[in-house]
Amino acid sequence: MAAASVSIASERVPWYVWCAAAAVTCSMVGVHWDISWHRSIGRDTFWTPAHIVIQLCGILAGISCGYLILSTTFDGRSALRDCSVGIWGFRGPLGAFLAAWGGIAMIASAPFDNWWHDAYGLDVKILSPPHMLLAAGILAVHMGALILILGNMNRADGPLRQSLQALFLYIGGMILVCLTMLQMEITSRSAMHTAHFYRLVALVAPLVLAGVARASDFRWGAAAVAGVYSTFVLLTSWILPLFPAEPKLGPVYNHVVQFIPPEFPLLLIVPAFALDLLWQRTTGWGAWKQSLVSGTVFLAVFAAVQWPFADFLMSPASRNWVFGTGYLSYFVRSTTLYARHLYLPAETGAAFRTEAAIALGVAVGATRFGLAWGDWMRRIRR
Repeated sequence: MAAASVSIASERVPWYVWCAAAAVTCSMVGVHWDISWHRSIGRDTFWTPAHIVIQLCGILAGISCGYLILSTTFDGRSALRDCSVGIWGFRGPLGAFLAAWGGIAMIASAPFDNWWHDAYGLDVKILSPPHMLLAAGILAVHMGALILILGNMNRADGPLRQSLQALFLYIGGMILVCLTMLQMEITSRSAMHTAHFYRLVALVAPLVLAGVARASDFRWGAAAVAGVYSTFVLLTSWILPLFPAEPKLGPVYNHVVQFIPPEFPLLLIVPAFALDLLWQRTTGWGAWKQSLVSGTVFLAVFAAVQWPFADFLMSPASRNWVFGTGYLSYFVRSTTLYARHLYLPAETGAAFRTEAAIALGVAVGATRFGLAWGDWMRRIRR
């Protein structure tokens, strides 16, 4: 993977890079649409438009990356042969193998999910076994796309590198969208005044911000990644409610007439800017020292902005189309804390201090892992 002195023959972004970026976009559009479908209508049939868009990601990644691997393997004149890896007798870019496997896993999850619902009923949960297989496939497609772009970016220079760098940061932002989506059920606004909430966010956000920013060599890499995340979630939050929806499953506890959107994005853009500023001034520091300070800065800045913002989200002033806190899924009982705009019981005393200390340790560890991941990605050429 490291150190192949191969340049890119064309000054254009390769076609397979665009296919990978399109597959990643389809996956997140489809998944957020599907979650909204579950919350607004219920799982009425497998052949919903949201499911089709999700599977389009798997088909696009599987076909395009499968073709890329086969063409590189059997075409002795392929420009990619000298900058590819060999797996089981096949040759191709490392990212193509990851994305192709992810596409296969996504396609395999479809009949598994259908069987699961036939056997156990129609659910409204994100974390079911077929959904986890789907999530593994989606993450593999995302990571494959990221590495596929990275190999080209690390061999390019000039305007082509800038274009690939922008695509790399975009995919990094979509990875952050994907990971925070997996935490959606346990990081709602009702949990934002608990230390456990900050531990959960610290588990994924610093890792992605540090890793992608480090590998991109872009001055504002973390802010760009957080900006992609924020923009995507905001767009889905504002666009989905424009379309009508009606529950088709019971029991129905809330009158729903439109698609229920995801919650307002976390304010990760603020600590991301703080990290970029910090990293610009600490380039000579050791990895662990940089990780210790970065993890502390991330957690402190994020808590400083998200904690009071949560109070606003709980207030009547946020129950509008911009912040979207007035939307409730059809299956949410009016007696729940979430429906009543109340917080979950927060830790107190020693329990709070322990959970906060764990959150800090998680933030530091995730940052350290992210920086190491970023340094590894800098060396990828294949």
